[in-house]
Amino acid sequence: MAATPTEEQTPDISTAAPVEEASATAEVGALTAEQAFDAEDLGIPEDVPTADDPSSRADRNNLEDAGFTIDDFAALLSKYDYNFKPGDIVNGTVFALESKGAMIDIGAKTAAFMPLQEVSINRVEGLSDVLLPGEIREFFIMSEENEDGQLALSIRRIEYQRAWERVRQLQKEDATIYSEVFATNRGGALVRVEGLRGFIPGSHISTRKPKEELVADFLPLKFLEVDEERNRLVLSHRRALVERKMNRLEVGEVVVGTVRGIKPYGAFIDIGGVSGLLHISEISHEHIETPHSVLNVNDQMKVMIIDLDAERGRISLSTKALEPEPGDMLTDPQKVFERAEEMAARYKQMRLEQAEEGEEPIASMMI
Repeated sequence: MAATPTEEQTPDISTAAPVEEASATAEVGALTAEQAFDAEDLGIPEDVPTADDPSSRADRNNLEDAGFTIDDFAALLSKYDYNFKPGDIVNGTVFALESKGAMIDIGAKTAAFMPLQEVSINRVEGLSDVLLPGEIREFFIMSEENEDGQLALSIRRIEYQRAWERVRQLQKEDATIYSEVFATNRGGALVRVEGLRGFIPGSHISTRKPKEELVADFLPLKFLEVDEERNRLVLSHRRALVERKMNRLEVGEVVVGTVRGIKPYGAFIDIGGVSGLLHISEISHEHIETPHSVLNVNDQMKVMIIDLDAERGRISLSTKALEPEPGDMLTDPQKVFERAEEMAARYKQMRLEQAEEGEEPIASMMI
């Protein structure tokens, strides 16, 4: 990843699911950051080797002369209440790595077993990528003892819990993270953050690249939604870019932009990599029926910033505030652009006077 924070899991835009790789063509509704635990196959394989290899057991009949018999050992064990419960986190020692999992000594009567799929929240090739024989670490108890008295353990569950704690903290800090796109679908892009899979809706991807070409790109991201209960981890590339751009912008500033899209309610203007809205009511003091009557896609123009909303990632623009005379945008837009800085200076002065008098600043007005 790179998420200053880090890697895997996600969503439909509706959910955040575990770490399984999402198909680049998956439906938005199928995206999750981590699927429910009870939907996974957490059963212990039938051929799991027992902790005490039968071939290494001493013959009961040959223990007559031993100072400590099996019966003595059983009696000693019965004095202790191990009381291991599902959900507990315990320390354990790795003492055997098998093809389907690891045998762990947690001090129970029988060695516990950790299935391969529970070794990490991240994708790993084998147990040896994460565990070493003799290593001591924490394990999550997933289930009650089976009929052989064996407990099932997980490292992934611990990492999963801590990953959500971490992303909640990052959201609280309003942090900007960097993460690598590992797949895209028709709804957006998928990234990994702290091992969880996150979803970036298409509407929150701010780049001229086709979505398909974003794979392997590292993007700055802001958190839109962090909801462990609903398994939703949703992020915004657009908000991160707007925030970064906003740090260098101010209300009343004149910028040069390019018309990228025109809607009935206004035009979207690219101002150096981020998009601002020039609402139809902010084009001119004179009434206009449609933005198309004044603007064309790819037009270059000067606009003034009248509002910066970092929380929602929105930049509001105006040419109305730059008109020397009402209606100049309809009759002589070049005049508006030539005198833009002059009119913006007057706009800033008026806002300053309003602030000093305790009045609510007016977004744009006839100057």
